[in-house]
Amino acid sequence: MDNQRLILLLVFGFSLVMLWEAWVKQGQPPLPPVASQTAQSAATVAPPPTSQVSVSGNASGTPPLVATGSLAVTAGVAPRLQVKTDLFSIEISGLGGDIVRLELLKHGANEGGGKHFVLFEDKHAYAAQSGLIGTSGLPNHRTVWSLPAGSPALMDGQDELRVRLEATGGEGANAIRVAKTYVFKRGSYLIGVEHEVVNGGTVPITPQAYFQLARDSKAEEGGSQGMGVSTFTGPAFYTDAGKFQKIDFADIAAGKDKHVKEADNGWVAMVQHYFVSAWLPTDKMQREFFTRKLGNEQFAAGVIVPLGAIAPGANAKLVAELYAGPQEQDKLAKIAPGLDLVVDYGWLTVIAAPLFWVLQFIHNLAGNWGWAIIGLTMLLKLIFFPLSAASYKSMAKMRLLAPKLAKLKESYGDDRQRMNQEMMDLYKKEKVNPLGGCLPILVQIPVFIALYWVLLGTVEMRQAPWLGWITDLSTKDPWFVLPLIMGATMFLQTWLNPAPPDPMQAKIMWMMPPIFTVMFLFFPSGLVLYWTVNNILSITQQWQVNRMIEKAGLKAH
Repeated sequence: MDNQRLILLLVFGFSLVMLWEAWVKQGQPPLPPVASQTAQSAATVAPPPTSQVSVSGNASGTPPLVATGSLAVTAGVAPRLQVKTDLFSIEISGLGGDIVRLELLKHGANEGGGKHFVLFEDKHAYAAQSGLIGTSGLPNHRTVWSLPAGSPALMDGQDELRVRLEATGGEGANAIRVAKTYVFKRGSYLIGVEHEVVNGGTVPITPQAYFQLARDSKAEEGGSQGMGVSTFTGPAFYTDAGKFQKIDFADIAAGKDKHVKEADNGWVAMVQHYFVSAWLPTDKMQREFFTRKLGNEQFAAGVIVPLGAIAPGANAKLVAELYAGPQEQDKLAKIAPGLDLVVDYGWLTVIAAPLFWVLQFIHNLAGNWGWAIIGLTMLLKLIFFPLSAASYKSMAKMRLLAPKLAKLKESYGDDRQRMNQEMMDLYKKEKVNPLGGCLPILVQIPVFIALYWVLLGTVEMRQAPWLGWITDLSTKDPWFVLPLIMGATMFLQTWLNPAPPDPMQAKIMWMMPPIFTVMFLFFPSGLVLYWTVNNILSITQQWQVNRMIEKAGLKAH
């Protein structure tokens, strides 16, 4: 009996420590903000990358200061082009021709109020940058690009919108003309980025295009993230050789980032809770991946792709794609190999991924994620029914044996060896396995943790309503109704379980419900819904088993 209680306490203790750690992390303050507005915009004026295989880098120097009419174009006052599609509201800066603001029109902001979620923004100095290196004077993201007039928009009935920017490099006989064209398609979070290079000089050039994502190291904030501070924020790479590799900002700062540096395939991404941006070179060609610290908690990760030699008077074109949007796994998997791996399920992905697939299947039938969670809970309960039945039978028998065990403790309390022997004889006589109730708990704990990560990291759950006051299953219950119901079910379960013979263990068991209730106050309401429904089903099953065992004639004398 003591062994069973010890295992149960260890199991519950492990769960409690894990949940407590997650809760404590939620209360940790965010990383300190950058010191000034100059530092805040550092990512958008950082020098272009250098390549180990470039002919001659142009990464040195300071950000350009170019007069356009009476306007001095710098990082702080560069003009911006407004672009509107069915999915995006975008700002493209005249300095670098980069996307410096990207608003997702189909996703609400964390703070609500009818606003949209902003992925690229000045708040995080987060931008998608591209340019050319390899020959002196090539346009890059510190170059002033000419912007088209007006505010381009994807009109009704229009499936594609092309926005063309132009810049020049070199001088005189070495003049080079470059066009950067953004291609937006209706219903797609993929943005085509085309670089067209015309060599107007008298000597061949061998330019390379770089594509990088620059961002600060602060995790995205907001109530809709729930326990989202536990999810990964930072760069990620994928190649056939290295597979999916996440890189911590701290490792980049310390020069310890380890990822595949060169390959003829793969992509680079910047991952955060629920959303991701990724540069996806379209052709299978040699490429170089890089990370670097820009200063003031600013970092960049990118890829360099060669255009090949361009003879005088000739031209070349390179196409890449930028994904900027939600981490919708089924869609990401179709865009590029391994892109769906940016969804952070922690160390239990092997369990969490199938759980989400089943949850999504039920959602397609029910049309609501809350009912899908209930359906998944019932399905899991059915799968674990044989184990649960055995567990409840064991606990029911132990409950009826509790008075006999208490008498043994009174009779042999001073002789622990004799007491343990008498207890084992009693278990054998009544055909009771004192450890029979532990296995189902051990099996279900990984499932619970995996489901926690599913509800935490799945963008489909973000701002998904269930009933009435539950308007977002990814955040805590605003009225704490579900946690209180869950706590009541835990009290009832504790009452149905056999009482431990040790008074201290009994007190600890009765302390678990209020402790877990407080913990669950801050958990995603979808997870609390799962745990509450699971408790209700367990109580029903355990109550029925208790009745069956009592009718079978095992009585305490």
